[in-house]
Amino acid sequence: MEVLATPFADKVKEARDTLDAHVRDMVAWHFNPGTGCPFWLEFAEELDFDPQREIGGYSDLKYLGHFQDEWLRGGPVRRWIPRGSEEQRTYVFETGGSTGVPKYRISQNDFQIDYEMFSEHLSEETFPKGADWLMLGPTGPRRLRLAVEYLCQIRGGICFLVDLDPRWVNKLIKRGALQELELYKAHVIDQALTILRANDNVKCMFTTPKLLEELCEKISLQKAGISGIFCGGTEMNAQFNRFAREELIPGIDFVPTYGNTLMGLAYSKPLEPEDNYAITYYPPVPRAFIELVNPDNPDEEVDYDEVGRVMLTTLTKEFFMPRFLERDEAERAKPIEAYPWDGVRNLGLFSELQESVVVGVY
Repeated sequence: MEVLATPFADKVKEARDTLDAHVRDMVAWHFNPGTGCPFWLEFAEELDFDPQREIGGYSDLKYLGHFQDEWLRGGPVRRWIPRGSEEQRTYVFETGGSTGVPKYRISQNDFQIDYEMFSEHLSEETFPKGADWLMLGPTGPRRLRLAVEYLCQIRGGICFLVDLDPRWVNKLIKRGALQELELYKAHVIDQALTILRANDNVKCMFTTPKLLEELCEKISLQKAGISGIFCGGTEMNAQFNRFAREELIPGIDFVPTYGNTLMGLAYSKPLEPEDNYAITYYPPVPRAFIELVNPDNPDEEVDYDEVGRVMLTTLTKEFFMPRFLERDEAERAKPIEAYPWDGVRNLGLFSELQESVVVGVY
């Protein structure tokens, strides 16, 4: 039986063609001796093929195997700086360290680009231009701290920040120091309350599910003038999505997000009644792509609506990370009109890691 093409099917094909072309461009950049970083140029010397000749699209990245955690743990970090952009100012960001020694991510412009793209998806009514922001989340060596501040700035605002060290929270949890943990949480929330009470122009904020719940025990954010919150973290699930919208912050625009230091930011599909509060995210293709794979056979993609482990590929000029097996799992979601590529639904911590990972303030 002949299958007729549809405008939507054409959009899906166009998105895949764009991804494949982008893969070719990124492979050409990262494996070129004039532009690539020392890590990938040395990696290529051990291969029995030329990636620039053999990799014609996303599916061919399997020839490179899986990107390994250990490659980003420890230095020298300069091995990740592309020769083609080594004159640019360079940042180093760290992951949270919840699965061991923190991973390092070299960055130059990616975090600005990622958040400029994310800014285009925010409502100007509920995240108004010129409004100030509260960043109630992890600070220190994490990309999130600078990225949220940059997001606020490009929207014409000033970003207020708190001191928050999630690694100290994790240590308190691991040694069962619950009284100290409560004192530290109170210290963090007190900082946020001081900012909100002293600055009437704070209309928007970023925070995590746990911190949002703690904050709402102390103050009505709607009465405080908050109109938009974007929120991300391990416990951002359907249950919390409903709880936040119906009980914690009714009347405030609530935008869930899925992102990390290695990927950037995924976009959440606008919530519809049939979703039953389940959150579906779509990665920023072609800069990043997510595939959901069989945990026992990562070369096998799961079917739509089945649960698989997140396999992340990041494809930018400053960072090339093919087929990295993340600590998350989710259901595979079908492409939609706004995002004609695969998404992830009901994201959560990979089941095999649930006992070993401390999520702390996330």
